Amino acid sequence: MLESTINQGSESLSAVRGDVREAQDDSTAPWYALHTRHQHERLVARSLAGKGFETFLPQYTVVRRWSDRAKELSVPLFPCYVFLRGGLDNRLAVLTTPGVHGFVGFAGHAAPIPQVEIDAVRKAAQDATIEPHPFLKCGDWVRVTSGPLEGVEGVLVRKKNSFRLVLSLELLRRSAAVEVDASAVERVRSAEGSS
Repeated sequence: MLESTINQGSESLSAVRGDVREAQDDSTAPWYALHTRHQHERLVARSLAGKGFETFLPQYTVVRRWSDRAKELSVPLFPCYVFLRGGLDNRLAVLTTPGVHGFVGFAGHAAPIPQVEIDAVRKAAQDATIEPHPFLKCGDWVRVTSGPLEGVEGVLVRKKNSFRLVLSLELLRRSAAVEVDASAVERVRSAEGSS
Protein backbone atom coordinates (compact mmCIF):
# COMPACT_ATOMS: atom_id res chain seq x y z
CA MET A 1 0.00 0.00 0.00
CA LEU A 2 2.77 2.44 0.96
CA GLU A 3 4.74 1.58 -2.21
CA SER A 4 1.75 2.31 -4.47
CA THR A 5 1.21 5.67 -2.73
CA ILE A 6 4.84 6.62 -3.33
CA ASN A 7 4.62 5.61 -6.99
CA GLN A 8 1.41 7.61 -7.45
CA GLY A 9 3.10 10.62 -5.91
CA SER A 10 6.13 10.38 -8.19
CA GLU A 11 3.89 9.89 -11.25
CA SER A 12 1.90 13.00 -10.41
CA LEU A 13 5.09 14.99 -9.81
CA SER A 14 6.55 13.88 -13.17
CA ALA A 15 3.26 14.84 -14.85
CA VAL A 16 3.57 18.29 -13.27
CA ARG A 17 7.16 18.55 -14.52
CA GLY A 18 6.00 17.72 -18.05
CA ASP A 19 3.41 20.52 -17.89
CA VAL A 20 6.09 22.93 -16.70
CA ARG A 21 8.21 22.50 -19.82
CA GLU A 22 5.23 23.10 -22.09
CA ALA A 23 4.05 26.11 -20.10
CA GLN A 24 7.45 27.81 -20.19
CA ASP A 25 7.47 28.15 -23.98
CA ASP A 26 5.14 31.17 -23.51
CA SER A 27 7.36 34.26 -23.30
CA THR A 28 4.35 36.40 -22.34
CA ALA A 29 3.95 34.66 -18.98
CA PRO A 30 4.44 37.10 -16.08
CA TRP A 31 7.46 37.08 -13.78
CA TYR A 32 7.15 36.39 -10.05
CA ALA A 33 9.58 36.63 -7.16
CA LEU A 34 10.26 33.63 -4.96
CA HIS A 35 11.42 34.01 -1.38
CA THR A 36 14.23 31.53 -0.68
CA ARG A 37 16.28 30.33 2.24
CA HIS A 38 19.37 32.39 3.00
CA GLN A 39 22.22 31.52 0.60
CA HIS A 40 20.05 29.05 -1.36
CA GLU A 41 19.37 31.32 -4.34
CA ARG A 42 21.68 29.49 -6.79
CA LEU A 43 20.41 26.07 -5.70
CA VAL A 44 16.79 27.17 -6.18
CA ALA A 45 17.51 28.72 -9.60
CA ARG A 46 19.34 25.57 -10.80
CA SER A 47 16.65 23.22 -9.44
CA LEU A 48 13.82 25.17 -11.05
CA ALA A 49 15.70 25.38 -14.36
CA GLY A 50 16.11 21.60 -14.17
CA LYS A 51 12.33 21.34 -13.81
CA GLY A 52 11.90 23.40 -16.99
CA PHE A 53 11.17 26.82 -15.48
CA GLU A 54 12.75 30.04 -16.73
CA THR A 55 14.56 31.70 -13.83
CA PHE A 56 16.52 34.91 -13.37
CA LEU A 57 19.07 35.42 -10.60
CA PRO A 58 20.79 38.82 -10.97
CA GLN A 59 24.28 38.87 -9.44
CA TYR A 60 27.09 41.33 -8.86
CA THR A 61 30.78 40.92 -8.14
CA VAL A 62 32.24 41.65 -4.72
CA VAL A 63 35.74 41.21 -3.34
CA ARG A 64 35.85 39.36 0.01
CA ARG A 65 39.00 39.83 2.03
CA TRP A 66 40.38 37.50 4.65
CA SER A 67 43.59 37.88 6.63
CA ASP A 68 45.52 35.66 4.23
CA ARG A 69 43.79 36.26 0.86
CA ALA A 70 41.20 38.12 -1.18
CA LYS A 71 38.70 36.51 -3.52
CA GLU A 72 36.31 37.90 -6.10
CA LEU A 73 32.84 36.37 -5.68
CA SER A 74 29.59 36.60 -7.59
CA VAL A 75 26.73 37.09 -5.13
CA PRO A 76 22.95 37.63 -5.56
CA LEU A 77 21.89 41.24 -6.06
CA PHE A 78 18.70 40.58 -4.08
CA PRO A 79 19.58 38.11 -1.31
CA CYS A 80 16.88 35.48 -0.61
CA TYR A 81 15.03 36.12 -3.90
CA VAL A 82 14.90 34.39 -7.29
CA PHE A 83 12.74 35.53 -10.21
CA LEU A 84 10.58 32.96 -12.00
CA ARG A 85 8.59 33.28 -15.22
CA GLY A 86 5.10 31.83 -14.80
CA GLY A 87 4.82 28.87 -12.48
CA LEU A 88 1.42 29.52 -10.93
CA ASP A 89 -0.11 26.64 -12.89
CA ASN A 90 2.51 24.37 -11.33
CA ARG A 91 2.73 25.75 -7.80
CA LEU A 92 3.41 22.32 -6.33
CA ALA A 93 6.54 21.83 -8.46
CA VAL A 94 7.78 25.29 -7.43
CA LEU A 95 6.92 25.13 -3.74
CA THR A 96 8.40 21.63 -3.25
CA THR A 97 11.77 22.79 -4.59
CA PRO A 98 14.36 22.66 -1.78
CA GLY A 99 15.08 26.15 -0.46
CA VAL A 100 11.84 27.80 -1.63
CA HIS A 101 9.74 29.48 1.07
CA GLY A 102 7.02 30.71 -1.29
CA PHE A 103 5.86 33.27 -3.81
CA VAL A 104 6.12 36.95 -2.91
CA GLY A 105 2.67 38.52 -2.97
CA PHE A 106 -0.23 40.07 -1.14
CA ALA A 107 -3.19 38.47 0.64
CA GLY A 108 -2.05 34.98 -0.31
CA HIS A 109 -1.79 35.75 -4.04
CA ALA A 110 1.50 35.90 -5.93
CA ALA A 111 2.19 39.42 -7.22
CA PRO A 112 3.42 39.64 -10.82
CA ILE A 113 6.47 41.78 -11.54
CA PRO A 114 6.22 44.04 -14.60
CA GLN A 115 8.36 42.87 -17.52
CA VAL A 116 9.86 46.37 -17.80
CA GLU A 117 11.33 46.05 -14.27
CA ILE A 118 12.87 42.64 -15.04
CA ASP A 119 14.29 44.05 -18.30
CA ALA A 120 15.77 47.04 -16.46
CA VAL A 121 17.52 44.84 -13.87
CA ARG A 122 18.73 42.49 -16.61
CA LYS A 123 20.16 45.38 -18.65
CA ALA A 124 21.81 47.02 -15.63
CA ALA A 125 23.36 43.72 -14.55
CA GLN A 126 24.83 43.18 -18.04
CA ASP A 127 25.86 46.69 -19.05
CA ALA A 128 26.83 48.47 -15.83
CA THR A 129 28.54 48.09 -12.53
CA ILE A 130 25.64 47.25 -10.26
CA GLU A 131 25.48 46.75 -6.52
CA PRO A 132 22.73 46.63 -3.89
CA HIS A 133 21.57 49.85 -2.27
CA PRO A 134 19.06 50.40 0.53
CA PHE A 135 15.56 51.02 -0.78
CA LEU A 136 14.69 54.72 -0.69
CA LYS A 137 11.43 56.39 -1.65
CA CYS A 138 10.12 59.92 -1.75
CA GLY A 139 9.19 61.11 1.72
CA ASP A 140 11.93 59.14 3.52
CA TRP A 141 14.03 61.03 6.06
CA VAL A 142 17.65 60.48 5.04
CA ARG A 143 21.14 61.33 6.34
CA VAL A 144 24.18 62.16 4.21
CA THR A 145 26.94 59.69 5.14
CA SER A 146 29.95 61.15 3.33
CA GLY A 147 31.23 64.25 1.59
CA PRO A 148 30.98 67.92 2.59
CA LEU A 149 27.37 67.51 3.81
CA GLU A 150 28.10 64.49 6.03
CA GLY A 151 25.64 64.27 8.93
CA VAL A 152 23.04 66.59 7.37
CA GLU A 153 19.51 65.16 7.42
CA GLY A 154 16.55 65.98 5.24
CA VAL A 155 13.50 64.66 3.41
CA LEU A 156 13.99 62.91 0.11
CA VAL A 157 11.77 64.86 -2.25
CA ARG A 158 12.58 63.26 -5.63
CA LYS A 159 15.00 61.05 -7.46
CA LYS A 160 16.89 62.57 -10.34
CA ASN A 161 18.45 60.27 -12.95
CA SER A 162 19.48 56.90 -11.61
CA PHE A 163 22.36 57.88 -9.32
CA ARG A 164 21.37 61.27 -7.92
CA LEU A 165 18.98 62.32 -5.15
CA VAL A 166 17.54 65.67 -4.21
CA LEU A 167 17.08 66.42 -0.50
CA SER A 168 15.05 69.10 1.17
CA LEU A 169 16.94 70.50 4.15
CA GLU A 170 15.38 72.76 6.73
CA LEU A 171 17.78 75.58 7.55
CA LEU A 172 16.54 78.39 9.76
CA ARG A 173 12.93 77.31 9.10
CA ARG A 174 13.47 77.44 5.36
CA SER A 175 14.05 74.74 2.84
CA ALA A 176 16.96 74.34 0.51
CA ALA A 177 17.39 71.69 -2.12
CA VAL A 178 20.75 70.07 -2.75
CA GLU A 179 21.87 67.22 -4.94
CA VAL A 180 23.95 64.45 -3.40
CA ASP A 181 25.27 61.15 -4.69
CA ALA A 182 22.83 58.28 -4.07
CA SER A 183 25.57 56.15 -2.51
CA ALA A 184 26.20 58.87 0.07
CA VAL A 185 22.81 58.75 1.82
CA GLU A 186 21.10 56.33 4.18
CA ARG A 187 17.48 56.13 5.28
CA VAL A 188 16.91 57.30 8.83
CA ARG A 189 13.13 56.79 8.91
CA SER A 190 10.16 56.79 6.55
CA ALA A 191 7.76 59.68 6.05
CA GLU A 192 5.37 58.12 8.62
CA GLY A 193 8.14 58.26 11.23
CA SER A 194 8.86 54.54 11.42
CA SER A 195 12.26 53.13 10.55
